Amino acid sequence: MRVGITVLDTGIIILALGVVLFSAVTVYATGAGVPQVVVESDGRRWEFPLDATETVAVNGPLGSTVVELRGKHVRVISSPCTGQNCVAAGAIRSHGQWIACLPNRVMVSVQAGGNSGKGSALDASSW
Repeated sequence: MRVGITVLDTGIIILALGVVLFSAVTVYATGAGVPQVVVESDGRRWEFPLDATETVAVNGPLGSTVVELRGKHVRVISSPCTGQNCVAAGAIRSHGQWIACLPNRVMVSVQAGGNSGKGSALDASSW
């Protein structure tokens, strides 16, 4: 009995490696580019590149929540809510991180880049 790799075995190995490579490229290439900061309030949505330098006042039912983008970080610097949890949350900078001011209905999140204009949605975060 001869034990070794046949032509069929080699073909199956090459096919399996191709599937793994295709899967890796598909998963890790999605959202390539500069991460986006998405600010949402009462059905309105604003998108900024994470590397932007902006200060944005977002009006909610309680008043104005001020969001600052600076140095590839984003944070809420002031809000009219009583708990101030959104201000205390500090800065975020990575895909999937978010800050919510629930009383004022303002949501700030960092999403993978390359989705601008394609109707990207939050991934498993809602209120």
